[in-house]
Amino acid sequence: MVMDQWRLIWVEDANNCYYNMGLDKAILEAIAASKVNNTVRLYRWKPSAVSIGYFQSMNIVVNIENCKKMNVDYIRRTTGGGAVYHDFEGELTYSVNCLDSDPTLPQDVSKIYEKICGGIVEGLKILDIEAEFKPINDINLKSNGKKISGNALTRKNGVVLQHGTILRKVDVERMFSLLIVPDEKFRAKLIASAKERVSSLELELGHAPSFKEIREALISGLESALNIELVFDTITEEEHTNALKIADELFKDEKWLFKR
Repeated sequence: MVMDQWRLIWVEDANNCYYNMGLDKAILEAIAASKVNNTVRLYRWKPSAVSIGYFQSMNIVVNIENCKKMNVDYIRRTTGGGAVYHDFEGELTYSVNCLDSDPTLPQDVSKIYEKICGGIVEGLKILDIEAEFKPINDINLKSNGKKISGNALTRKNGVVLQHGTILRKVDVERMFSLLIVPDEKFRAKLIASAKERVSSLELELGHAPSFKEIREALISGLESALNIELVFDTITEEEHTNALKIADELFKDEKWLFKR
């Protein structure tokens, strides 16, 4: 059977959070307009950033003062879910943009999560990590139940956008220094709890695989789970221009950042 070809996008240089989220939206819009094929993108964040879910309040969740001191950006996503710390050295992020009408993905949201996360699970297996999808949108280790990937999804203009993280390294103390916690005693409890619930490739393998190794494993896993061929490509000039425009007009806008 001939497999569908999807675009594969990655750049060696990391981008800031505003451009990253702008490009996700620009790609979604290009697919909705039938200008490009379904697309998988793999990317990093520089500088590191905290992203909050669409329904969260920046002032309640994020320690803005510490973010500024530590040169960490902060942004509101178009997808739901909770606050996520995207570390430059600690994380590889993926996004999948697919037409809602494409038979590659099911229609039910929970099944979409399961299908795409199945590709991440297959990729982790190549890295000698045994993991499994845990509804609604997590990927946990089989050995100890700890979370190694979180994911979020939105549907707009007839396109499904799902993106998520793969934790290469995890620094729980740094993460909680960037979030608002009621008091230090509670912070210690949260850190201890997070260490019991969250892991990383480095903690499980004893070393952190290179970003190239992680990227190649995820490409293989997604191809297998979605029954597609990923063909390396670059974003169009229109997508790039639109991403910059969206970043400036939406994701950097104080009204968007602090809308709740």
